[in-house]
Amino acid sequence: MDTRATDGTWEPLRWLLPPRERQHLSRADIADAGHGYDEFGLNRRAVAAAMALIGPFYDLYFRVRSHGAHHIPASGPAMLAANHSGVLPIDGAMLYLDVLRWTHPPRVPRPIADLFVPRLPLLGTMYSRAGVVSGVRANVKRLLAAGELVMVFPEGTVGIAKPAHERYQLQSWRVGHVELALRERAPIVPVAIVGAEEQWRQIGKLPLHPFGAPFLPLPFPPFPLPVRYDIHYGAPIALHERYAPEDADDPRVLDAAAAEVKEAVRALIAAGVAERKGVFS
Repeated sequence: MDTRATDGTWEPLRWLLPPRERQHLSRADIADAGHGYDEFGLNRRAVAAAMALIGPFYDLYFRVRSHGAHHIPASGPAMLAANHSGVLPIDGAMLYLDVLRWTHPPRVPRPIADLFVPRLPLLGTMYSRAGVVSGVRANVKRLLAAGELVMVFPEGTVGIAKPAHERYQLQSWRVGHVELALRERAPIVPVAIVGAEEQWRQIGKLPLHPFGAPFLPLPFPPFPLPVRYDIHYGAPIALHERYAPEDADDPRVLDAAAAEVKEAVRALIAAGVAERKGVFS
């Protein structure tokens, strides 16, 4: 564990995080390659800064409610597979903080981002310091091999760009996450994020590709609405207990395994939407 959380290097953050959250984060097991960062650039102080930045939106604007976080394994390799929506990945930020707050000891989730994200000036570096990792297969494999908690959105950018009439309908579901979960013997926790579908509507796309982005969205209104978020975690799916690592070479196994994870997320979404009283309450 990186013990620097309790020494003077945290002084600049003393006014960012309340004592309880600062103490909570100090218990997180964050690897240090010997220079204050892990091999992907994660830094404890940056995680604290991310918590401080996201916190007001989590608590006051989106008023996030968390359900079933006890399903997240306390240690060892694991994967969170969630639906994706909302024009920009605000849902990813809310899930990131939710995991940090509701795991004991806290686990820093490693969001897997599209390949263009690390190319973003300044933001790319900030994201990597907080734990975001480029979605290269070798990176995900390395994270799981190191016992990390990986956060994936198998719909990709297609999910956040879906039209309003398709809200809460899962789009094409990639299979790469189940392949690596099988090879690295990692359980998959299905996650449903309810609320993000209504936070922002995309009314068009600009055929521009800055830094390799697939498009530039045209949202309306110009800012996200203060919808109520509900994050639901399901029981871990232990695919690795039913399949051998070499089964990850069989496309039929991968299709069936991915369909199982997708259905688990779909069921959580349906239950979450049915349980909520309204979009803003």
